[in-house]
Amino acid sequence: MSLLQWHKNGWLRPHQTNPAQIADLLAIVTRDLEDSRRDLSPDWQFGIAYNAALKLCSILLYASGYRPEKNLAHYRTLAALPLILGASHNDDADYLDTCRAKRNTAEYDAAGTISRSEAEELHQFTGELQESVISWLKSHHPRLIAARDS
Repeated sequence: MSLLQWHKNGWLRPHQTNPAQIADLLAIVTRDLEDSRRDLSPDWQFGIAYNAALKLCSILLYASGYRPEKNLAHYRTLAALPLILGASHNDDADYLDTCRAKRNTAEYDAAGTISRSEAEELHQFTGELQESVISWLKSHHPRLIAARDS
């Protein structure tokens, strides 16, 4: 399935982004990656790293001309990852969806459900995803990242 088909299904709506919006989202990612290293509970470290990963997937969608509809917005934002970066990222989207569910449990249902190693793993993954997203932007939408010094 393609982003265009998702749009036709009513799962996405058109979105026009600009370099300032992308720079703002990348700044959130940088902040969240730094904050996820702070001396906090693993639940919070994980949640903050999850937010950074979600923002990276949002950047991909926005640069592709879409944003998710409100229903299942996080799920669709994460699931779009392989549609944009390629099928080699199917496992990454599955991993992030598992993280979404774990984050929801830690946020809304029960404290202490995330281990330090899970928080570290997500932090590491998100740092790697950040590099992939920036590389993709430079290759596919250089005007959106031209002013960035990375």
